[in-house]
Amino acid sequence: MYGVVRRYTEASALSEAMKENEDDVRQLISSVEGFVAYYAVQSGDSVATITICQDAKGTTESTQRAGEWVKERNISIGSGATPEVTEGEVYIHFS
Repeated sequence: MYGVVRRYTEASALSEAMKENEDDVRQLISSVEGFVAYYAVQSGDSVATITICQDAKGTTESTQRAGEWVKERNISIGSGATPEVTEGEVYIHFS
């Protein structure tokens, strides 16, 4: 499995847009081939999203889709719309 974490700063507008359009976000990300799980975490005005997929192709596609979604909706994100991205193999997993 692979995971990607996207960290957005000064992203309260993004958080609100995601909450208001949760069904759209769910459809956008969960339809990625190999999708496993998705999480969105808010801390103050920062947002982190976590996507888990079966392979790197899925996490790459989810990041592309997320970026397009933000751009299409013209959502203001602090000092640039480019999130900090951490992507790699999931080597410990439990729930």
